[in-house]
Amino acid sequence: MHTSAPRPTLSALLLATLAALALQAPAAHAAESEQIGSVDTVFKFIGPDHKIVVDAYDDPKVAGVTCYVSRAKTGGIKGGLGLAEDRSEASIVCQATGPVQIPQPLKQQEEVFTERTSLLFKRLRVVRMVDAKRNTLVYMTYSDRVIEGSPQNSVTAVAVPHSTPIPVKK
Repeated sequence: MHTSAPRPTLSALLLATLAALALQAPAAHAAESEQIGSVDTVFKFIGPDHKIVVDAYDDPKVAGVTCYVSRAKTGGIKGGLGLAEDRSEASIVCQATGPVQIPQPLKQQEEVFTERTSLLFKRLRVVRMVDAKRNTLVYMTYSDRVIEGSPQNSVTAVAVPHSTPIPVKK
């Protein structure tokens, strides 16, 4: 007598498909952040509270520049399990926190940080742009999804001393 193997359930197939999609996603810059602080915005009886967090990110290619990003973090049961989707709003400020040093030429525009803000498909991104005419680094934060992102963004700039010209890749 021939017995067949058990068929996978629809939820198992969906989970396997989502895992495969996550593995195929392009490798992005890992968000190396340090949480500076947070404030609670909504009390939740079960799970962590909703909050606004402030994280510090050091620019990996520009020594002496740190970006501070504030963003909403969803709490509750879903947030505690990492299943919630955080809001798209974020704010950014970048500062020279030491002598600015740029050892290698920078791309005119480059993503420097990214962090997951939902289980699979939504990310918070920080892009660096070079304003060579003004010898300034411009940083913008925004949120995107696989299908549709958000136009909400925040921008900041770090003026680099003219004694340190910004080398740009051609």
